Amino acid sequence: MSIEILNNPLFGLILTILSFNIGLFIFEKSKKFSLLNPLLIGGIIVIIIMEIFNIPLNYYQKGGVMLSFFLAPATIALALPLYRQIDKLKEHFFPIIIGALVGAVTAIVSIIFIGKALGIDTVLLKSFMPKSITTPLGIELSNLLGGIPAITIFAIIITGITGNAIAPFICKTFKIKHPVAKGLGIGISSHAVGTAKAIEMGEIEGAMSALSIVIAGIITFIVAPLLLFLI
Repeated sequence: MSIEILNNPLFGLILTILSFNIGLFIFEKSKKFSLLNPLLIGGIIVIIIMEIFNIPLNYYQKGGVMLSFFLAPATIALALPLYRQIDKLKEHFFPIIIGALVGAVTAIVSIIFIGKALGIDTVLLKSFMPKSITTPLGIELSNLLGGIPAITIFAIIITGITGNAIAPFICKTFKIKHPVAKGLGIGISSHAVGTAKAIEMGEIEGAMSALSIVIAGIITFIVAPLLLFLI
């Protein structure tokens, strides 16, 4: 590929959009098989193309920055289903707050203890700690903790895809039937990607999942630096 094409920000943007749409096509053709999530397939396609053509990462990032700009507005837009279910929020306010607090702390502590048991490097542990919050918040927290944002993004994506794939199975296995409980658990554990699955389950599940993204993000920002002493 010519330098002129690679140096154009549209290169990374178009490559990402095309790869995602190929992943979406495969996902639809597979009758929405969870492990063929378009985000995962699209990411693999991008990696393969960049490896085959030996494209430096900085060329891709020029277009990637344009997409990253829309991450925060897209997350904020999740407030719409929450607004529609504001009565549910008022009715279950304290269980939601307590559930979000327990979920956020558990996500961090489990990573620390599992990581230490496996002998994972301290910097990598700090990078994995924000894995259960949405990407814009995770990047900032990773920088604050002294982690590697690129590793954090990878962990967030894998966490989200895993939650999206297994959430229905978990709910069925453990007989979780209350829509608020479903949405809260999915949002806290697998942020926006999991919320997409929660929205498929129902409007209440989607609204509670969207709410938990915000609450879990705030709690994680407060608690994670306080738990660094465990590393």
